[in-house]
Amino acid sequence: MENKRFDLEDRLVKFACMCLDVCDLLPNTKTGQNLEYQLPKSSTSSALVYGEAQAAESIADFIHKMKVVLKEMREYRINLRIIIEKPILQSEKVQIAYKEANELMAIFLKSVETAKQNKISSTFKFLIPYFLFIISW
Repeated sequence: MENKRFDLEDRLVKFACMCLDVCDLLPNTKTGQNLEYQLPKSSTSSALVYGEAQAAESIADFIHKMKVVLKEMREYRINLRIIIEKPILQSEKVQIAYKEANELMAIFLKSVETAKQNKISSTFKFLIPYFLFIISW
C-alpha cells in the first residue's frame, strides 16, 4: 500500500492551475476579460503566499501570512461565484474549482484558528513560571 503524504502546497498549485484553465475558457467579452484579469492573480498568489508562510519568522508572522492566503482565497472564490451566478461560463471546471475553493478556505480558516490557539498556549507556558515567581515572592 502506497503512503501518500498530504501536501497543501501541491494542492494550492493544482488549484491555481485549475483556475488558470477556467480563465482560458472565459468568453472574450468585457466581463470575461475583467474576470480573466482578476482570477489568475488571486488564485496564484495564494500558493505563493503559502510558500512564504512556511518560512515565517514567528507565530505572529505565520498567522499574518495565512490570513493573507485566506484573503486571496476569498477573492478568487467570489470571482468563481460571479462566473457561476451571472452565468458567464457553464463548465464543470468552474463548479469543481468553486468546490475546491470552499474546501481550501475551510482548511486555512482552521489553520489560522489552530495557530492562534497555539500562540496563546505558548504565551501562557512562558508566563506561568513568571507568575509562580511573583506569587512565591
